[in-house]
Amino acid sequence: MTCLGDQLGMEFSPQEIAKAREQKGLLSLELELSRACDLRCVYCYAASGVALAGELTLTEIYSVIDQAVGLGVKKIIVLGGGEPLIYPNLFVVLEYIKEKELRCDLFTNGQTLDAAVAGRLFELKVGVVLKMNSRVPEVQDFLGGRKGTCAAIEKGLAALRKAGYPSEDCSLGIETIICRQNYKELPGLWRWARLEGIAPYVEAMTMQGRACEHQELEVSPGEIKTLFEELSRIDRDEFLCNWQPHPPLAASHCARHEYSCTVTAIGDVQPCPGVNVAVGNIRETSLVDILHKSPVIDDLRNIRSRIKGQCRGCDNLDHCYGCRGHAYHVTGDYLAEDPLCWLGDTDAGTTLS
Repeated sequence: MTCLGDQLGMEFSPQEIAKAREQKGLLSLELELSRACDLRCVYCYAASGVALAGELTLTEIYSVIDQAVGLGVKKIIVLGGGEPLIYPNLFVVLEYIKEKELRCDLFTNGQTLDAAVAGRLFELKVGVVLKMNSRVPEVQDFLGGRKGTCAAIEKGLAALRKAGYPSEDCSLGIETIICRQNYKELPGLWRWARLEGIAPYVEAMTMQGRACEHQELEVSPGEIKTLFEELSRIDRDEFLCNWQPHPPLAASHCARHEYSCTVTAIGDVQPCPGVNVAVGNIRETSLVDILHKSPVIDDLRNIRSRIKGQCRGCDNLDHCYGCRGHAYHVTGDYLAEDPLCWLGDTDAGTTLS
C-alpha cells in the first residue's frame, strides 16, 4: 500500500519545483470556472451561490490554459469555488485540458454526480476529489447547508466506484474540512478512506467567506494537533506510513506557492484560494507578466527565506511553511507565522474523546 505522504503534496520533484521557482513558471494552475453552486456550505471559503457578473468566457478560459502551458504547467486543478459539475461547459473545458496533454483534478460536492458524469470523467482520466466532511447525514447536511447532501454524496461516490475509480490513471480522494461538528468522527473517516483506497485530504479550515459567519465551526490548534497525531498513529500502526504531524494538511504539506497560482471565475490571479489577494487580472495583463512582476507572488515564491516569526527558525521549514491563507486571514500578513501551528507550543494539546 502506498503511503499517503507519497501521494499528497509531493507530486512534483524538488528539482521541478526549484526550476519553476527560478523561472517564475508554473507546475499546476488552480482554475475556478464559476461561483454558481447548488450547495451553501457553511464553511465555504468563497461564499459561493450564484454566478458572478462578468465571469470568464470559454475563449478566455482557453487563453488562461494556453498561457499556463507556456509557463510549463503540468496539471490543471478545477476548483470548486462554485460547483464545477453545474458549469455548462465543464466537459468542453476538460476535453481542452486533455488535448493539451495535461493532468487534471476536479473538486466536486457530488450533488449531481451520476453514472453518466462519472463515466465521462473516467474516460477523460480526470482525478476526482469528492467533498465529504461526514458520513453522518445530520452532520454532512448541516455543513452542506441543505438536507439530502449526504445521500447525494454517497450516491456520487457509488457512481465513481462503478465507473472504475480509483485506478492507476484516475485517482479518487475526499476533501474534509476540520470543524467542531465532525471532529470526533475524523479518525474513523480517515481509516475508512484508507481501507477503500481513497486518498483523504483532511485540512484545517481558514476563517474566510461564510466560515466567518459561523464561529461555532472553529477548532483550536491544540485539538487539531491531537487529531493529526491520532491520524499519524493510525497510518503508522495500521498502514505502515510514517509522517510528522503539522498543519495545515494531514500526511502532507502545502508547497503550492512555489509553483502554482489561482485564476478566479472573473479572471483575478491570486496566490491561492486562501490568500485571496488579487495580484492582477488576466483580462488586463498576461499571466506571465503577472507572475513575473507581482511582489506578492515573489514573496511567496521565496516564502522559506521571507517567512516571519516562529516559522522562520523552525526545524521543519525545509518542507513546511504552515498555511499562508490562515496566516493572512488571522494576522493580515501572508508572511506571518501560522497561528494554527502548534510545533513551537509545548502546551498545545487536548484529548480526542
